[in-house]
Amino acid sequence: MASLSVAFKGENLSPLGFGAMGLSEFYGSGDEEEKLATLKLFIAEGGSPNQKCVIDTADCYGPYTNEILVGPFVQQNRDRVFLATKFSILRGPGGSWDGVRGDPEYVKEACEKSLERLGVDYIDLYYQHRVDPKTPIEETVRALKELQDAGKIRHIGLSECSADTLRRASKVAKIAAVQWEYSLFTTDIETNGVLDACKELGIALVAYSPLGRGMIGCDWKTESEIPVDDYRKYLPRFKGEAFVANMKLVTSLRELASKKGISANQLALKWVIDQEALPIPGTKRTKYLKDNLGSVNVEISKEEHAEIRKLLDTIEVEGQRYDESQMASVNA
Repeated sequence: MASLSVAFKGENLSPLGFGAMGLSEFYGSGDEEEKLATLKLFIAEGGSPNQKCVIDTADCYGPYTNEILVGPFVQQNRDRVFLATKFSILRGPGGSWDGVRGDPEYVKEACEKSLERLGVDYIDLYYQHRVDPKTPIEETVRALKELQDAGKIRHIGLSECSADTLRRASKVAKIAAVQWEYSLFTTDIETNGVLDACKELGIALVAYSPLGRGMIGCDWKTESEIPVDDYRKYLPRFKGEAFVANMKLVTSLRELASKKGISANQLALKWVIDQEALPIPGTKRTKYLKDNLGSVNVEISKEEHAEIRKLLDTIEVEGQRYDESQMASVNA
């Protein structure tokens, strides 16, 4: 697996990114001014003065409004922001999920629309959000390479692809990054061949939902406390007996973090960073962002890493991370 500077040709990127998805939907409502203040704070403090802050969005978030929200912040701080966005997941009226497209015509069409919504001339990292089973990956990546050659995107990425798909894609063009759900709750990338392929091909790993979709730092004691407008209420890991079982891991991680005088979220994020991945946690509140940013300065000893691995080996995470329909598009 390549370091960020190698994968992105010398770009000096912040070790912690920001996932903007929750600013628009999925994780319940929130104060609009607080959301904007959180994004502004990340750009101001998300990295050292000579680092670019990584902001991750996608056309389908909102749907089709998250890029509009993020756009002005990027425009005003273009030299300070490393902008990543994604295409391929289709949303319909009322936010319905209408499949995936990766055909060349759509790749170029989606890119133009994202550039317009964001109000920028180029995208730093452009991902295929999910692999289109109807379009060979080679065709999709050739279209992305054409966008790269035209200066509309700087780097090509894939999300939740299989190791085989990644290798095929890499024969067409340089893949800079793979985005995958990776956290103390989700480590399947370590055993399904994708992480091995990233290491073999010199590809950076970007870890989304590095806090287990907020489970590690949540205040909920039971499933019933999750708001009805929160997407997590309907995910297998947050339902019924699975929720209760998964809190065992949360409790153990919190105990270890408490001994170090840090938050469980800081422990979890630094664990991901120590795996040489770039975590992109999201939040709608400045106080949580400040806590997340503090993870960069945390030190986890070799002995503590071993203790964490022992926890992962002995406490089994219950429930899939998505429902069956969504899992069908993972590792494709």
